[in-house]
Amino acid sequence: MSDAIKHECGIAMVRLLKPLQYYKDKYGTSFYGINKMYLLMEKQHNRGQDGAGFASIKFDVKPGTRYMSRIRSNQSQPIQDVFGKINDRLNTILQENPDKANDIDWQLNNIPFVGNLFLGHVRYGTFGGNSIENVHPFLRQNNWQHKNLIVAGNFNMTNSKELLQELIDLGQHPKESADTVTIMEKIGHFLDDEVQMLYDKYKDKGIRKKEASPLIAQNINIKNILQRASKNWDGGYAMAGLLGHGDAFVFRDPSGIRPAFYYKDDEVVVVASERPVIQTVFNVAIDDVKELERAHALIIKRDGSSSVEQIKEQLPNKACSFERIYFSRGSDASIYQERKGLGKLIFPKVLEEVNYDMTNTVFSYIPNTAETSFYGLTEAAEEYLNQHKLKTILTGQRDISAEEVSKLLSERPRIEKIAVKDAKLRTFITDDSSRNNLVAHVYDVTYGVVKPTDNLVIIDDSIVRGTTLKMSIIKILDRLNPKKIVIVSSAPQIRYPDCYGIDMANLEDFIAFKATLELLKDTKQYHIIDEVYAKCKANIENPEPENFVKEVYDPFTPEQISDKIAELLKTKDVKAKIKIIFQGIDDLHKAIPNNLGDWYFTGDYPTKGGMRVVNKAFMNFYEGKKERAY
Repeated sequence: MSDAIKHECGIAMVRLLKPLQYYKDKYGTSFYGINKMYLLMEKQHNRGQDGAGFASIKFDVKPGTRYMSRIRSNQSQPIQDVFGKINDRLNTILQENPDKANDIDWQLNNIPFVGNLFLGHVRYGTFGGNSIENVHPFLRQNNWQHKNLIVAGNFNMTNSKELLQELIDLGQHPKESADTVTIMEKIGHFLDDEVQMLYDKYKDKGIRKKEASPLIAQNINIKNILQRASKNWDGGYAMAGLLGHGDAFVFRDPSGIRPAFYYKDDEVVVVASERPVIQTVFNVAIDDVKELERAHALIIKRDGSSSVEQIKEQLPNKACSFERIYFSRGSDASIYQERKGLGKLIFPKVLEEVNYDMTNTVFSYIPNTAETSFYGLTEAAEEYLNQHKLKTILTGQRDISAEEVSKLLSERPRIEKIAVKDAKLRTFITDDSSRNNLVAHVYDVTYGVVKPTDNLVIIDDSIVRGTTLKMSIIKILDRLNPKKIVIVSSAPQIRYPDCYGIDMANLEDFIAFKATLELLKDTKQYHIIDEVYAKCKANIENPEPENFVKEVYDPFTPEQISDKIAELLKTKDVKAKIKIIFQGIDDLHKAIPNNLGDWYFTGDYPTKGGMRVVNKAFMNFYEGKKERAY
């Protein structure tokens, strides 16, 4: 999208099912798992570039040997930083011990990060800032091997404060209030309970602690732990965890908001946030990669057995549609077709806006992530022209000349590469006027292909704040001197905050909300703002909340709001007529039938916590508080 927003986080997990010697013999390296983790994380760098972390667990090492390793980075290229440091460490140790290059047992006991179970995370900082302490994975340590817990996830909880209070009520004293720490401590609390219950059971049978320890590890019930820990969780999550003795899990929220995919064979079990990542890294077919069912957990035991268990009651499927529109890489077979579908379905609106004048219309896209939907748009344009040609020829019968037929058949949609993004500008100038002048040069344009009689149609993934459109894109497109600039959003109007992972927290940031406020003023209906605030405030503790903010938008059609957005984005120096077209909700669901989460467009939040968040966000706007509502 033209406006930068923080993205999703991404997870990666690899469980090696064979002894390390197997991978050394077959693939030539005992670092097979580390190498695969690097690829899984690097191919998900689109999901997070604020920080990256990696953790590993060794099996069957001697007591007193470090069996867990973790490294995190918040540098500018965190994935490369993490694996660069790991690589340096491995090479240094092997150079100091050249006779151990093929001694796998020695490597397992003496080299960090060499192991059997790996967890990785890439993140955008959406809660708590981006200090190294906020970078996943998080670690909860204990001298009892099975009480150690490593957690990483792609999630936001809407009720973090309530969950924190639950920990306090349990007698704990959490060191942080970030939801990741809260969730980890919640799981850890019930992990401790599970271990204690098993210990008491074996103690009653006369089994000593040392002999009981492996029995406890073998019989820990992760399903029970997750059910107890997640009882009051409200949010979107794909949560991954490792236990010190070697069990692992990945748990997905009841609405399926956050994605998780897995693959397993006789060598590995693999988990990632995106399907094509697993396909590419392990060279497997699309049907071999499974999507983890919502409200279920993939549980991998220390002995290598795995199962998918239902943890919570499923809610209606509300998988995030923004994953398909923008966040996930478009190399996924389904996502690619869905994005093309978004372009195709919005074409009729575009055609109407250019008054069916294909001869004097140029089509392009911005930014590069909109390219796939652009392909769909241009395919629809081709289909329209072909139908038009056929109809004209059939209607003309013998009265149409060969020259006219030739001219008609040669007509194609005018497709051009109009905008090219230059190197990212550094914001080293602090005053607003100078910065705005620099922003206006973020993109360069292709001159000589647009005429003064042309409509210029530019498709974007989505429009959030409209800042880049107003300060940069529309201005540079206007230099081409078109008659009309039509900005097309392949997504509907973003009207409401997201509280399940995307960094879209404040209502007043959305150009659709700003436009609606102006319409309320224009039509002398601004009293609705006071009325909505009163309802939000009166119902903030309501156990069955509803979204009162919808009432702000109710007086107006989507087209009225779109026209006001165009008015707000056009500055005085822009000569061309500006039109903004947004995808319709019905067409969104036609294009993306399996990811029906659309709360940022419709306000239909899948959880009660989401409903409370949107009302709280409105109260923050009304009261002038620039803070999160969750």
